[in-house]
Amino acid sequence: MRGGLQLLAQKQLPAARSIGMASIPSRVALTLHSREGDTETLVTPGAQVLLGQALARANSSWLHAPVSGLLVAVEHDAGSCVVTIDSDGRDTPHSSVQPIPNPELLSAELLRDRIALAGIVGLGGAGFSTAAKLNAAARDRARLLIINGAECEPFIACDAALMREHADEVLLGTKILLRASGATRAVIAIESDKADAIAAIAEALVSNRDERIRTQIVGAQYPAGGEHQLVEIITSREIPSSGVPSDIGVLCQNVGTAAAVARLVKTGQPLTSRIVTITGHGVKEPRNLVARFGTPVASLIADCGGYTGQIEKLIMGGSMMGVALASDDVPVNVATNCIVAATAQDLAPRAAEMPCIRCGNCAEVCPAGLLPQQLLRFAQSNDRAALNELGLRDCIECGCCDYVCPSQIPITEQLHRSKHRLALQRDAPTYQPDDYT
Repeated sequence: MRGGLQLLAQKQLPAARSIGMASIPSRVALTLHSREGDTETLVTPGAQVLLGQALARANSSWLHAPVSGLLVAVEHDAGSCVVTIDSDGRDTPHSSVQPIPNPELLSAELLRDRIALAGIVGLGGAGFSTAAKLNAAARDRARLLIINGAECEPFIACDAALMREHADEVLLGTKILLRASGATRAVIAIESDKADAIAAIAEALVSNRDERIRTQIVGAQYPAGGEHQLVEIITSREIPSSGVPSDIGVLCQNVGTAAAVARLVKTGQPLTSRIVTITGHGVKEPRNLVARFGTPVASLIADCGGYTGQIEKLIMGGSMMGVALASDDVPVNVATNCIVAATAQDLAPRAAEMPCIRCGNCAEVCPAGLLPQQLLRFAQSNDRAALNELGLRDCIECGCCDYVCPSQIPITEQLHRSKHRLALQRDAPTYQPDDYT
């Protein structure tokens, strides 16, 4: 892999305990976003809803109830739909939540339809429709499926915990994804520093012999878990600029997505929860929890014993690509892989920004092979032609350039704003690469 960084993993705190179940929240707030247009709600305020019941849809995206209870509000705003449910604490399942018997006998097309109806999306961070990626892979005759367990960003440990404790689910989901995509072989990629996960997956492969599936150990380097970077590591081929993996015959899915597909087959449960790492020295009992979508972050912190004291920053995501939260009222969504209650022991304070000294450090570590300093210059002058020529769209916003900048310039933030401005001038891409977890 080009560029990248060797970073302290900072994953030891949550790794000390097994995955737990988060408390059932008294109220959940769920949001369904649509890139293509309006959302359609399937329920009305005042209705009683059941666990797993479909609540709203937007083309190929679906939203399901993570609890049973009273639907108290539905709000629409600019291509999104927010549904609020007061839980009754009973978790009464909807009649549609039924296992899928003999999935190996279903056609690939029907499997993709079932995955779409279950609302399963990429759990690496981007949250893009899994069915849409499967359809693209089938259309482009992808032959290789990569299951991404290269959880490279500091603090995030949910995928490693999943592989360690539920390796059989990851393997079953991999088999279903192979059938649904038409791929002929699969690689489960795991970073070399995750010994427990490597051992668990290896044991599952011995118990469930399938010559189509193997593991590949990759270096513990950030951002090796980036979709484009991982595909290049595994295949030695580069995805074309602004392209997607299926362009070169590859489908990439997160280990959490594979496990969600396995749970759909085994129980019929649509995607209503995910594993979230709650960590940092600002929380008393760091651990990984299975959290329902819509659960307030404050509830997860309480499940981990509460705060230790005054924290410096509350971050959703890891230390490189995470977003600072203004409060802990923010609800968990499909992209919430980690909550860091950070103290000064976790994150060094950022120094004052200074002028660029043109050292070139940012270009050396850029995993996309770009020139961040030049991009920054043209972003500041809003030179769209130059930004396009220099490949701004290929920036993966990993933060490597910020990390090594001696002048403490927030390069990634400024490039992100420029990408957003450029995106308004043209059609959105088919999908965004998964996050770098």
